[in-house]
Amino acid sequence: MSSSVLFDAPGPKARQRSRILSVVGGVLILALVAWVLFILASPRVTASGATQPGVFDPSRWDIFLDVQLWRGVVNGVWNTLRMAGVAAALAIVIGILFSFGRTAGTAFIRVPVTVVLEFFRGMPVLLMMLFILLIFGTGAYGAGVLALGIYNGAIIGEILRAGIASLPRGQRESGLAIGLSPVQTRMRIEFPQAFRQMLPIIIAQLIVLLKDTALAYIISYPEIMRYLNYNLANYYGNRYFFPLFFLSLAIYLAMNLTLSWIARVIARRTAGGYVSKKGGPKMPAIVEATGGLDQGPR
Repeated sequence: MSSSVLFDAPGPKARQRSRILSVVGGVLILALVAWVLFILASPRVTASGATQPGVFDPSRWDIFLDVQLWRGVVNGVWNTLRMAGVAAALAIVIGILFSFGRTAGTAFIRVPVTVVLEFFRGMPVLLMMLFILLIFGTGAYGAGVLALGIYNGAIIGEILRAGIASLPRGQRESGLAIGLSPVQTRMRIEFPQAFRQMLPIIIAQLIVLLKDTALAYIISYPEIMRYLNYNLANYYGNRYFFPLFFLSLAIYLAMNLTLSWIARVIARRTAGGYVSKKGGPKMPAIVEATGGLDQGPR
């Protein structure tokens, strides 16, 4: 009988008990799914006293044949991606600036940047949207982009700072030893490695940013949630609310799963923290930064 370093291999009684628990758990899950489907399929009485058919009745899904619906879907998706794309670019720029400020050698730069960063990290995104909208009057789109960019930029700044701090000390010392200034060492050796190492986490944060665009619903920006579950739900009627909700959920899942797949691909290709030259072997970033040239006698 094989054994593990962490625990002993289960015996016959333990395996039998595990099988029984697995079967019971599976039955309970199936029962829960069946109960949810039964509730959704049952007719329900609205507050006005009218009776609506169950969710799976074909009369509640016929709007998917309407071209006007898909025009609204395209508009909602475009508005969401437009806000998320601009906010993501802004967040990366702000994150880079925050990471440089947080790792500065001068306390006069490092301490104020730390205070500002922690303030933005602790402020809810929705409250920041409302603050920008009410104080600066930027409009719903501008408030959403600025709030998402600043908040996620603060988080990305901390991610990059952690990436720089995780690098071996020899990377910085090697850059200084070959004649690079501290700023050149940070820009050409430390930051590229930290960014490459933390890129999957940054993309994961950008997925959060994409989902947080739904908060712009509150400030009346016509992103997917507001366009489908408010504008079109009022246009077609409340009986179509669940199909529209299901459609918006499917769209968000499709976009987020695509970004998650991209993050996994990037994580595999950037594993190890090395830079790859076309047609040549991978080399450490310190060699890449210096062009692989001979730096003098050794």
